[in-house]
Amino acid sequence: MHPCMLFLLCLAALPLASHSSSNPDVALLLAKVKPALQGERANAQLATWNASTPLCLWRGLRWATPDGRPLRCDAAATRANLSLASDPALLLLSVRLPASALAGRLPPDLGAFSALDSVYLAANSLSGPVPLELGNAPALSALDLAGNRLSGDLPASIWNLCDRATELRLHGNALTGAVPEPAGPNTTCDRLRVLDLGANRFSGAFPAFVTAFRGLQRLDLGANRLEGPIPEALAGMAATQQLQALNVSYNNFSGQLPPSFAASRFTADSFVGNEPALCGPPLRQCVTASGLSSRGVAGMVIGIMAGAVVLASVSIGWAQGRWRRSGRIPEQDEMLESADDAQDASSEGRLVVFEGGEHLTLEEVLNATGQVVDKASYCTVYKAKLASGGSSIELRLLREGSCKDAASCAPVVRRIGRARHENLVPLRAFYQGRRGEKLLVYDYFPRSRTLQELLHGGSEPAAGRPALTWGRRHKIALGAARALAYLHAGQGEAHGNVRSSIVVVDDLFVPRLAEYAVDRLLVPAAAEAVLAAAKADGYKAPELHSMKKCSARTDVYAFGILLLELLMGRKPSASAGGAARAMDLPSVVKVAVLEETALEEVLDAEVVKGLRVSPAEEGLVQALKLAMGCCAPVPAARPSMAEVVRQLEESRPKNVHPRSALYSPTESRSDAGTPTTA
Repeated sequence: MHPCMLFLLCLAALPLASHSSSNPDVALLLAKVKPALQGERANAQLATWNASTPLCLWRGLRWATPDGRPLRCDAAATRANLSLASDPALLLLSVRLPASALAGRLPPDLGAFSALDSVYLAANSLSGPVPLELGNAPALSALDLAGNRLSGDLPASIWNLCDRATELRLHGNALTGAVPEPAGPNTTCDRLRVLDLGANRFSGAFPAFVTAFRGLQRLDLGANRLEGPIPEALAGMAATQQLQALNVSYNNFSGQLPPSFAASRFTADSFVGNEPALCGPPLRQCVTASGLSSRGVAGMVIGIMAGAVVLASVSIGWAQGRWRRSGRIPEQDEMLESADDAQDASSEGRLVVFEGGEHLTLEEVLNATGQVVDKASYCTVYKAKLASGGSSIELRLLREGSCKDAASCAPVVRRIGRARHENLVPLRAFYQGRRGEKLLVYDYFPRSRTLQELLHGGSEPAAGRPALTWGRRHKIALGAARALAYLHAGQGEAHGNVRSSIVVVDDLFVPRLAEYAVDRLLVPAAAEAVLAAAKADGYKAPELHSMKKCSARTDVYAFGILLLELLMGRKPSASAGGAARAMDLPSVVKVAVLEETALEEVLDAEVVKGLRVSPAEEGLVQALKLAMGCCAPVPAARPSMAEVVRQLEESRPKNVHPRSALYSPTESRSDAGTPTTA
C-alpha cells in the first residue's frame, strides 16, 4: 500500500478514536469502573458496555442531559443510536446492577461522576473496602451495597452524603470497627430516611450520633458486635413516632432499656439476642438491687425444687397405681428411659405411639422391610412395608451422634407427637433402641409428590408432572401458611426447616409440612448443618448468620422464599452461582422493579398461561408483595403467619369456586376441594 494512502487512513481514524472518548463519563466508565466491578472474569451485564452497543442498551445505566432531564430510551431511533456515547453533554445519572454476579471491587471513581444520583449494587460479590472517595460524590442520594463481601472500616466520609442522601444500605457485608462519627459537629442528615448497617461486624458502642438524624425513619444495626447501653435519645425518637422501624437485635448491648420503649411500637423482636445483659420492657424485667438477695434467691430455688420433687413423687405414685389397674401406659410417659430405669425396658428398646399410630407394634416396626429413599445430614429415610400389610410408613433413622441425650429428646418428641393439623405430616411413633438408636415413624408420602419435585422435577405434564396452575399453587401456599400459623400460635414454636422439599402434596393438592421441629432433637453441630443446608438452598433468614436458633420470624422469611418459588417457578439459591434457574429470588424481584420489567416476565410461564383475567385481578400482585414482605431483612418488619394466612385468604384466585372448602378457616378435612379450574 502507498505510504500516503496509509497516512490518510490513519488520519481518518484519529477523529473516530478521539470522538469515542469525548464523553468523560463514558471514558471513565470503560477505563476504570467496568474493570473494577467485573473483577477477573467477564460479566454478561457489563459486556454491554462497549463502543459497538448503543448507549441506551448499556445494562444498568441511566443517563441525563445537562439540564437534568433523563435521556429517553423508549424510542426505537434513540435505542439504536450509536453516536450517543460520544455526546459530551450526556451525564451518568444512575448505576443499577443488583444481583448481577459482579465479583470485583467497588471503584473509587464512582465518586467522580458529577451527576450520579443513585448506585444500586446489592446482592453481588463485591469485595474489598468501601472507598472514601465514594463519600465525595457530589450528587449521590441513594446508595445500596447490601449483600456483598465488603470488608474493613467504614470511612467517615460516607456521612458527607448526608445533605442529600435519602437511603444508605450496607446490610450483610463484613465491615468491621466502630461505626465512624461524621467529621462535622451537629450533623443532622435531614434527608436520610433509611440507614441499614445490619449483619456486619461493627463493634464498639452504640453510634449515638444517629439519634440526631432528624429525618431517620428506619434504622437497622442488628447482628453486629455493638455493646454498651441503648441511649435514651433513641427511645425519644421512638416516642415521637419519627422512627418507624428499629432493629438492634443480636448484638452485645447491656443495661436497662430506656422506659420510653415500653409504650413504643417496637416489640421484643427489635432487641432480642442481647439477653440477659439487656433488660427492661419490652424484654424481661430487670432484677434491681432492691430485689431479693442471693441467699434469698437460693433459698427460694431450693424450696421450689424440694416442693417439685415431693409433688412429682406423689404424682408418679398415683399415676403408677392407675396404670397397673388399667394395664396401659399413656403416650406422654412412654418416652425415652433414663439410665436409672433402662433395665426395666424391653431388650429391643421402646416404641412410643401417638394418635394414628395405635396399630403399630414394636415387633412390626423393627421387622418392616424397607428401602432407602432419601438421605439428609442428620438421618437416613426409608420407605417401609409392615408385615401385616396396609399402607407404607416412613422411617427416619437418626444418625449416630446427631441426636441429643434421652432426657433432652423426651419433651421435644412429646411436642412433635402431639401436634395435629391437616397441613402437617403427623409423627405416628418414636422408637429408641437400647444402644441409643432412634427412629421417627411417619405416614409415607412419595418423594415425587414434594413441592420441589412438582415445581422443578419434570418439564412436561405428560411426563407425569401435573399442571400447576395459579389456583393449585395458591392452595398449596395457603395450606403451608396455615400449618405454620398453627405451630406459631398453637404450639408456640417454629417449624425450623421450611423449604419446598419438605412440603408433600397429595393428589388433591393439599399440602403437608414434614420435619417439624426435628432440629430441636439434634446436637448443635447437626442442627447447624441443617441451617447450612437452608442457607445453601436460599431459605435462610439473614439474622441466622449471627444466631443459631430458628424462630417464628425465620419461618416467615423461609415461607416468603417458598411463595416466591411458587410464583416464579425458579429454584431459590443464596447466590447467583447455584444450579440452573437457581437464584436469589428477592433480588430478582427487586431488579425487575428497578428495571420496570413486565410482571408476566417475572412469573412462571405456567402461572401466566392459565390466567383468565389480569395478574392483578387474580391476586398475583398481592401475593408477590406479600412474599417480599415476608423476606424483609429486618425480622420485626415481617408479618406474622396469621397475617399471611389472612392476606392469602383475601387474595384467592377469582376463578376458584366461592364455596370451595379450601378457603374455609375451619377446614379440617385433608381432602378439601380443589380449585375448579385447576
